This record gives sequence, structure tokens and C-alpha cells, in this order.
Amino acid sequence: MPSKVMSAEDVIGRIEDGMTVGIGGWGSRRKPMALVRAMLRSDLKDLTIVSYAGPDVGLLLQSGQATKVVYAFATLDSIPLEPLFSRARQEATASFREWDEGMFQTGLRAAAQRLPFLPVRAGLGSAVLENDPTIRTVTSPYDDRQELVAVPALELDVALVHMNRADQFGNAQYLGPDPYFDDLFCMAATEAYVSTEQVIDTAGLTVDAALQTLLLNRTMVAGVVEAPNGAHFTACTPTYERDEKFQKAYATAAKSPEDWAAFRERFLSGSEQDYQDAVLAFGQETS
Repeated sequence: MPSKVMSAEDVIGRIEDGMTVGIGGWGSRRKPMALVRAMLRSDLKDLTIVSYAGPDVGLLLQSGQATKVVYAFATLDSIPLEPLFSRARQEATASFREWDEGMFQTGLRAAAQRLPFLPVRAGLGSAVLENDPTIRTVTSPYDDRQELVAVPALELDVALVHMNRADQFGNAQYLGPDPYFDDLFCMAATEAYVSTEQVIDTAGLTVDAALQTLLLNRTMVAGVVEAPNGAHFTACTPTYERDEKFQKAYATAAKSPEDWAAFRERFLSGSEQDYQDAVLAFGQETS
């Protein structure tokens, strides 16, 4: 089998303006931030981002590259609200579609199964249906005649996820306590790309880990990017936890245009290696 290893720039080069991009992870946990930073360095525009949102969505809204967001929440976990997302939401600088968490998962499942929709109880009796009048309900064709929400498929052009380990063929593994829904993102997409802390031999994927931690198989994945510390500043348990000091600096800088400009210049104006070097220096300054 040919190797699927490529650079972050190769991956981003396959994304086109106007595409719908699903980003895995959960809030400020195991986000493919190296790939997000590569997107920030690109000229991509008019993107629809589908995400259990964290700094991935905040940064792409701030850059103006995300013009539509489909999400279930937007948080930094230890900091309840994602500040760049909150500003964009308040100022209406993009279009937003907010779903119940269960509806969001169901939309991914529908796309993964190549179905136009799936019925679910989630969302019934909530304001979700009032705020998104495009969502319809269906009546069970059986004797129970229950009314259910018909959640439309969240079809993705591209999915981006981050894993602890992967081989060169696209088999990928999480080692933390939660797989989130990264497999659904990949199956819902026309093409999926995984960044990983380490590319290892296939046999090594079963060392010190159970087989069920192999969340992604090679049939789901179009490309693999080796990106050590590639989820920073989000958590990639157990390889590393969230960089709380850096995240606080990010959230603080987002409060004013001047502070954000300085933050962006220091951490986001150069290459991925420049970012990692600046993060190392920041850690030394704050230790």
C-alpha cells in the first residue's frame, strides 16, 4: 500500500473555497490545531465549519475564513466561552446554525450512513426548532405515530482530526479516555485527514493499547500528517494536557484588538515551527 503521509500544507492545498469542513475534537480537547494554523496561513475563504467548537472555530471566525458555522456549543472547557466565537456571534460577522448536541451527532451519523436524515427525539420541545425553521419533524409510520425530529445529514467535503498515534496508511489511534466523534466526522466526509503526534509502524499501534482504541482505519483516511504537539494548546491526553497558561493568554488577548494583534504577531504570523518555538519561549517565561 502506498504511504499517505503528507504535509499540513499538502492537506490544506486540497481544500477549496466554499467547502464544508468538519473539525474533530471537543471544545478545547484534541483539536487538529496544526492543521487549523495551516488554514490560517492560507488564502482559503468562504468556509462552512462544522464542529463541537473550540479555538478552531474561534480562530477561523477571527480570520474571516469561516463565513458559516454549524455547532453544538463553543467553549474552551476550563474557560466556559470561546471569546473569538462569542464576539463573532454577537457582531454577526458570520452565519450560525446551533444544534442540540444529540442532533449534531445524529446529523454526522446520517451523513456517515449516506442517508438524507435520521429521526431523533433530541430537540423536541426546545428552542432549536424555533431558531432553525429549516429543520422538520416526521411522524413514525408505525402504530406509535410518534413525532420525531428529522435531523438532516451533516455532509462534509473534508474532515480534519487529530490522533495520538497513526501509521503511514491512515490507521489512527486515540489513547485518552474519550474518542469524541472523530470517526463520525471522517465517515461523514468525502475526504478525511488526520494529524498525529507520531507516525509509527502499524504493529506498534497495538503496543500498550487495546485494539478498540484504533478509532480510524485506513479506508476512512486520505492523508496523514505527523505533527508533534499538533493539538496545542488543546489537550491531547495522555500525551499532554491542555496548556492552561497559554489558553488564558489567548482568551485575555482576545478581549481587545490591540492585544490580539500582538498575540497574532507573536504566535500566528509565521510557520508551524515558529509557533512551536514561540510556545516554548512562552512556557519558559511563565514557568
